[in-house]
Amino acid sequence: MDDDQAQDVVFIDLKGKSAMADGLVVASGRSHRHVGAIADHLLRSLKDHGYGRARVEGLPHCDWVLIDAGDVIVHVFRPEVRAFYNIEKIWSVDSPGHRTPA
Repeated sequence: MDDDQAQDVVFIDLKGKSAMADGLVVASGRSHRHVGAIADHLLRSLKDHGYGRARVEGLPHCDWVLIDAGDVIVHVFRPEVRAFYNIEKIWSVDSPGHRTPA
């Protein structure tokens, strides 16, 4: 995702918190096109590395693309959509730019 210039990438460790996955990756793209490109490249990379059965939601609109790769679920958002849903808060993780004061 670094090669695709994904922004504000956060990994949320779900081990012991959820049976659905071991972790979540949350990232932002600058626009619909950028979100789509990040998701498309990630899907190709997963397939190239033998994880070709990843399930995808949201690719046609590219506001929020969810890629379920089994042990890890990846969410790629446009910044406004990410701020609205605030997945990091649901899992009690500080999101970039929204740090809790010490």
